[in-house]
Amino acid sequence: MNTASVGTPSQKMSVKKPKLPLVRDSKPKLLDQLREALRARHYSRRTEQTYCSWVKRFIFFHNVRHPEEMTEPEINAFLTHLAVKKKVSASTRNQALSALLFPYRNVISREVGDLGKVIRARRPKRLPVVMTRDEIKAVLANLAGEKRLMATIMYGAGLRLMECLRLRVQDIDFSRNEIFVRDGKGAKDRVTMLPESVKTILQLHLKKVKKIHERDLEEGWGGDASRGQRRLIANTPTLQGSGAGNGSSHRKIGGRIRKQASRVGIIPMNP
Repeated sequence: MNTASVGTPSQKMSVKKPKLPLVRDSKPKLLDQLREALRARHYSRRTEQTYCSWVKRFIFFHNVRHPEEMTEPEINAFLTHLAVKKKVSASTRNQALSALLFPYRNVISREVGDLGKVIRARRPKRLPVVMTRDEIKAVLANLAGEKRLMATIMYGAGLRLMECLRLRVQDIDFSRNEIFVRDGKGAKDRVTMLPESVKTILQLHLKKVKKIHERDLEEGWGGDASRGQRRLIANTPTLQGSGAGNGSSHRKIGGRIRKQASRVGIIPMNP
């Protein structure tokens, strides 16, 4: 006689249910849309990072609500929080407002109406701090190596910090004593002078960087020689051995200059 075996519940074979196709939302996320809108309008990468950071802070401030669900009162509350609680400067509040208005106008496609009394913070008018030649010499005397070379070029050629970090070999014309600044502030190119006092130091630095590059090629780090030579001429930054100027580099050189200026008694360090 055939007897049916009775198994325990753990031994019973589970009936597999047919898998339903996953329905995914094809619409990109807000921050991805924001990045696409900024890049389509040729905003700089740092502006993109700043705007995305402010939008994320705005969303988390309102308990992870989507900006489409929020209007003028929520924007006003966030800006008021920055002014009253965080005590940020007027320029920082205006930057936050610009960052929030951009996705509403260009991603969500909705105009923002009246924001009340904090539409724009009034920036205080202050006289710029201009260092004397002796003060500049004192700061430069406390710098060394690449940091001193960068500070000298910025002072002599009138370059911004990121413009200096992004210089390439082909951007410097020693015969005409010119520096070609590419994609500067406002996505504009310009030509400025190459200080005579820095020419010899810069040429020695380039020879040192070239030797390092050639050694890397011999060790197999740079691909074939012809490709490496093109990169040395066209893509290798002038003031750094390898890699483009990044956030870490500009913070280091900026902090070093401020530190030495404080050391010689020109400016106070931030508390």
